[in-house]
Amino acid sequence: MDITSLLLLGLAALGIISSNSPVTIAMVVLLLLRVLGLQQAFPWLEKYGLTVGIIILTIGVMTPLASGKISLQMIWHSFYHWKSLLAIGIGILVAYLGGRGAVLMGSQPTIVAGLLIGTVIGVAFFKGVPVGPLIAAGILSLLIGRG
Repeated sequence: MDITSLLLLGLAALGIISSNSPVTIAMVVLLLLRVLGLQQAFPWLEKYGLTVGIIILTIGVMTPLASGKISLQMIWHSFYHWKSLLAIGIGILVAYLGGRGAVLMGSQPTIVAGLLIGTVIGVAFFKGVPVGPLIAAGILSLLIGRG
């Protein structure tokens, strides 16, 4: 087994240890693509994987609106409470940071491993939730001046 496959296996193990099923599944899928000789999928995944993931995430986030659990009236009332206004502002900031992070991750793929390891450590040892690699990359882009 080559070093890249061992690294993917190690990251999958960290995903298991930290109960981070998205990381575990992603590493196992990538490992399977390597083992089964389907590396021709990698350029497509590199080019479109993040976009497809963001589309799926957006569908998940917008489902309560589409299902009627969140009404137009609820959205309208969110502009009348300071906590909701703060949530809107934080949402704008996080979206901005995520955009910067996506640009940084695309232009400097070497940082992805560090962000992934940091996320897994945060989940495993600090009871975090594995939702932040794009935001972490956005914060990193502010610190290093990229994006």
